[in-house]
Amino acid sequence: MNIRSLTRGDGVVIGAAVLLFIASFLDLYSIDGAPDDVIPSLWGSGPVVFGVVLAGIIGAALVVVSRGLPQPPKVAGLDLGQFGVAFIVFAAWSALGNIFDPAGGANNVTSGSSTDGPDSGIGLILALVATLIMAAAAVATPLVPALKGSLVPAARPAAPQPYGAQPPGGYGYPGAQQAGFGGQPQPGQPGQPGQSFAGQQPGQPAAPPAADFSPFWFAVPVPRPLFPEDGSQTPIAELAPGTWYLAVEQRGPALVAQTQDGRRGVLQDTSGIQRG
Repeated sequence: MNIRSLTRGDGVVIGAAVLLFIASFLDLYSIDGAPDDVIPSLWGSGPVVFGVVLAGIIGAALVVVSRGLPQPPKVAGLDLGQFGVAFIVFAAWSALGNIFDPAGGANNVTSGSSTDGPDSGIGLILALVATLIMAAAAVATPLVPALKGSLVPAARPAAPQPYGAQPPGGYGYPGAQQAGFGGQPQPGQPGQPGQSFAGQQPGQPAAPPAADFSPFWFAVPVPRPLFPEDGSQTPIAELAPGTWYLAVEQRGPALVAQTQDGRRGVLQDTSGIQRG
């Protein structure tokens, strides 16, 4: 799971889920004059536990996990995130219904209590607020640019190295490989005669790089597939938001990118990328 793939909207969902969990230990309802020891928490009501607390927390977990996975699994044609949003909306709807009927357990209050119906307790009120915030964030994240931003900002990489300089260590870039001026591979780098990239047959010519291209770091706004340099359409990797990658060549509108584990491939969709 890639934490850097999480958005600000996911952060709101996580915070609301924590608030919901805290609210579950607070009073379900309140009655004037009733002893504190006879007023249960949200865990004392089955409908509230299953319809509000567990539904909300499970929905939040599904949304966050689906966002952090490169390819979320699908169930009945829907990914986990969509199931999570449905759980969260259901939890908010259930919390709203329970506000109007806080507890059927009010009849267990001692006979000396007030005869008025019970009011919603602080726990139920906070649960409603938490599920409403959670539902709003889960639904609005794909639509609101401010919520689609990365939750964990990526550290800015060092500037691209000048001609003949060694690429930065620790990125996964092979020490024997150097990208020279114009993105041309240097001796010993894949792309020379007799060598091959991942997915490229030896001796197969590669498309010529742009003459005025200089290597640079970039990050993608959303997950993007990386295709082999031989032109096949089977992705070899997926570039994740919040991670910096090194562009070593440009081929028309596409870029040849280096991943953290040393693989190279073609990024066909370069729209909206952030240059380092």
